[in-house]
Amino acid sequence: MDVDYQELSSDNAGLLEKLGQEVFDNAIEPAQLQAFLDDPRHVMVIAVADSTVVGMGSGVEYYHPDKPPQLWINEVGVATAHRKQGIGRRLVAELITIAEERGCVYAWLGTDSHNAAGQACFNAVPGGEDPQPFVLYEWSLTD
Repeated sequence: MDVDYQELSSDNAGLLEKLGQEVFDNAIEPAQLQAFLDDPRHVMVIAVADSTVVGMGSGVEYYHPDKPPQLWINEVGVATAHRKQGIGRRLVAELITIAEERGCVYAWLGTDSHNAAGQACFNAVPGGEDPQPFVLYEWSLTD
């Protein structure tokens, strides 16, 4: 199976009309997609096979007053039928390459400690440091 990896842009956003199962958590919302595309700090790489998006990896380039730019890899999703084929690993590697091209000095992500598939994927990306445990706090801002 041939998989094409592309950085998402306004030019190819129409590809998101045909998605593999479980690539995204929810349906694509046009207003949210447009906001994502309009913000140059956001980046997404999609994996396309047979005109269907079978994977995506998204990140945010962010700045801080005392640090050079970094890329936080927010999410990686691969269609159920296309898992364990290296697509997730390649999406992360593509995001890291884009981060380097943007001048980021660091790229990072976090995953649930019970996400064995995610950990296997991320451990397979060359050049990564050993994983570190951390505690995550979340605040739901909706009722």
